[in-house]
Order: sequence, then structure tokens, then C-alpha cells
Amino acid sequence: MKKLVLVRHAKSSWDNPTLSDHARPLASRGLRDAPLMGKRIKNNSILPDLIISSDAERAKETAFVFGEILKYPKEKIVLTKNLYHAATFEIISVIRSVSSDVEVLFIFGHNPGMNELMWKMGGKLDNLPTTGIFAVNATITDWKDFETSKVEFWFEDYPKKF
Repeated sequence: MKKLVLVRHAKSSWDNPTLSDHARPLASRGLRDAPLMGKRIKNNSILPDLIISSDAERAKETAFVFGEILKYPKEKIVLTKNLYHAATFEIISVIRSVSSDVEVLFIFGHNPGMNELMWKMGGKLDNLPTTGIFAVNATITDWKDFETSKVEFWFEDYPKKF
């Protein structure tokens, strides 16, 4: 059984209107929420075998914060443009490309694709909020066989949940 943890990037800053969407950094709320959520994951002893993130600044920064807290080396975080505003089928394509020796996979990305994938996997949230986490157990032995119908809800969490 494989474990998939989807993480929507933390709250981004709109302070500089001249920045491209791709270059927007985290806002102060994002800089507060990312460590909070990383610590919640760590407190539940959930450690990634692989972290893949959108290469957009806000997603990358969120992944780096989680990585630091979870003792996952920054240089091993895979950054890809394929997750930048990716549709569900594009996220699934990234998941299916992962080596079968990875048991716990973290994906950092954006809405609306993260919402759509969450809903296809049975998620009940109206919206996966910034720094929100949705996790499933996939009843597969190889990521190339990943299907949204082959998952069981594991947990969800987001900053305002508690």
C-alpha cells in the first residue's frame, strides 16, 4: 500500500503587483501556516520518501519549509513545472511517474487541480485551503498503477481545523 499526501501551497503574497503569478512568494500568513502544518505532519510521524513540488515560488517555499521540518533534504525535493496550475490528469501523470520503491509521496501544488483530484478521491471539503492537506492510502504496489478509484481516505488537515 502506498501513501499519497497532497499539500496545497501556503498563502501567497499579492504585495508586489509587478511579479508574475509564478514568482509570487509566501505571505506572512503562509510563512506562519507552513511550519504549523509541517509540525502537525511530523507529530504524526508521517515522513516522505519523496517530495515533488510545483516550481512556482509559493509551492516551492511551502515544500522547502515542510522538508526542513521533516528532515527531508532540500536538494532532494523535485521541482517541476508540470505541477504549476496542473489539471487532475497532469497531477496523476506526475504521480504515475514515481518509482515503485517510494512508499510515502508528498505532492505540493495548486488549486483548482488539487481540489479536483481530492474530490475524485472522495474528499468532502468544498475547498482545499492554502496549506491544506489531503491524504489517501493507495491500494497499489506501484505508482504507475495509480487510479483515483484505488484509494482509501487517510486524513485531511488545514490550519483552521483546530
